[in-house]
Amino acid sequence: MSVLRMIYLALAIWGAIHPMYYFMQWFGEHGFSLALMVEAWHTNAASSGLVWDLTIAAIALTVWIIAEVSVRRNWVALVAIPATFCIGVSCGLPLYLFLRTRPLD
Repeated sequence: MSVLRMIYLALAIWGAIHPMYYFMQWFGEHGFSLALMVEAWHTNAASSGLVWDLTIAAIALTVWIIAEVSVRRNWVALVAIPATFCIGVSCGLPLYLFLRTRPLD
């Protein structure tokens, strides 16, 4: 495996674990309520701006993944879409780059 692929994989793992640490802390304090979490994301203009920034980035990444997978036929790379929306762009983007840079048969 190339150094670049190892970096992408390390970033995907970090992008999954680090944000989850904070999400789990929040759920520990407030209970498992997605509605309450979404409400917390919009407590002020700065956090709302960040939410929209990440949402737009996630949608753009999804469009890119679908467009490239349809051409390259690298179907396993589609796993980056649920990773993006269930974990975050910090996991989904490097995961997709890791999967995209694998040697194709």
